[in-house]
Amino acid sequence: MKRLGIIGLIVIAFAGVSACVPGRAKQTTTVNTTTTGQQLTDLKAALDAGALSEEEYEKKRKKILKDG
Repeated sequence: MKRLGIIGLIVIAFAGVSACVPGRAKQTTTVNTTTTGQQLTDLKAALDAGALSEEEYEKKRKKILKDG
């Protein structure tokens, strides 16, 4: 009976350890270090370069200001 209990504990211990093996579960964290001012400056540069329309610029600018 004691032997069965020890074997049960060993099985549970291995199951817990196998869940902690690197590469099994992935967690992603994104950190945005760009300031609101830098985002607006970059956005204006994109507008000036012709990469954005005036409408796209205004939409993105409002989103940056809202989220920032």
